[in-house]
Amino acid sequence: MNYRVSHLLISLLLGACSSAPIQTNNQATPAPQPIVNQVDDAASEARFSQNLNELMSQVSQTQQIPLASLESGFLDAKTIPSIRKLVLPPSATFKKNWVVYRQRFIEPVRLKAGKAFWNQNQAFLSQTEQASGVPAELIVAIIGIETIYGRQTGTFRVKDVLSTLAFSYPDTPNKPAREQLFKDQLKELILLCWSEAGGMLPAKNNTQGVNQVRFNACLNQNSSYAGAIGLPQFMPSSIRSFAVDGDGDGRIDLRLSAKDAIASVANFMKMHGWQTGMPIYFPIQEKAILAARALADGEPQLKYTVQELIEKEILTAQQGDLQNGGVEPQSRAMIVDLPYPDKDGNDQVHYVVGLNNFLSIVQYNRSYFYAQSVAEFAQELGYKNQSVVPILSSANPVDHGSVKPKSKKTKAKKKTK
Repeated sequence: MNYRVSHLLISLLLGACSSAPIQTNNQATPAPQPIVNQVDDAASEARFSQNLNELMSQVSQTQQIPLASLESGFLDAKTIPSIRKLVLPPSATFKKNWVVYRQRFIEPVRLKAGKAFWNQNQAFLSQTEQASGVPAELIVAIIGIETIYGRQTGTFRVKDVLSTLAFSYPDTPNKPAREQLFKDQLKELILLCWSEAGGMLPAKNNTQGVNQVRFNACLNQNSSYAGAIGLPQFMPSSIRSFAVDGDGDGRIDLRLSAKDAIASVANFMKMHGWQTGMPIYFPIQEKAILAARALADGEPQLKYTVQELIEKEILTAQQGDLQNGGVEPQSRAMIVDLPYPDKDGNDQVHYVVGLNNFLSIVQYNRSYFYAQSVAEFAQELGYKNQSVVPILSSANPVDHGSVKPKSKKTKAKKKTK
């Protein structure tokens, strides 16, 4: 899906629809998903080809990649007109609806699939949690919301998606910035695929040279309509920066390896500031809606301390008590607004207080709706959303940045709510 891009997060990273179910490494691999490939008009294709050729020449010169190999990989690249519509901003009359969004992602099918995924990967999830400090429930929630554990990884060829958005982005106020963002992602894809094909190996270890077939296959793999890849929907830059080899087979495969996907999600969250043993968000007091509304500005920044929000009666004193499931009073927080229309069409807003771990999830996908859905999905799987620290004593000082959560080895067997 991610501040998963090099400069800023695009909020378009939910996977396009597909139908093949996910399988773990010990099971049969999913059936291939159909590739959607559409051709634009001749004039647009000519401009597209010229721009793509210029980028390939630039990459060839700066990265010492043979131009012939790049031309072979992009020989059949096409623009995809429908993607331009998919990335357009909503109309002026569109109303955000937290209730509908939540119902789409926190629902019985995904929750059941989440329990099955957890059961299939229980030992590795526990191992990953202990190593990274990122809760298994959170990892399972992210993969479930992103792709339903591989069922919805996209039906577009990634090279076509990124090329279309790099050179034919729709006319929007932020078109130049978006096109540059996707040009950068296209370059990252080329480097990723070149590396996977053996092109980045030192000469002494690269006796067979680059594998052109593997290079082309990497460029042709399925992605979402925004170019996100695999079970966790990583953009190419994030695959290169944060993906890890979870199953130890010497390569990273986010499409077919559940272990690689699990380990990569955990690594991304850890690298983006996840605080072990700390909650994600707090509900506000019912009487504090007006006070919360005055502070909500939509900016993903931790502007307030928990103590300040307690003094404004937005939070309770217990939420500022680390030993009772809260956080330290000086912990940073922000007001999260989740708008929705009521049954009469009137604008309503559900407010929560986002903590540091909420902001870490926002860096995976720049959306309050997304982050809150991940948090509540994790809670449905058993995540307690409270601090997990030992009783503080003078003989046992606590480092709150390195506290490990209690073992959750039996959580997969628990029923969801």
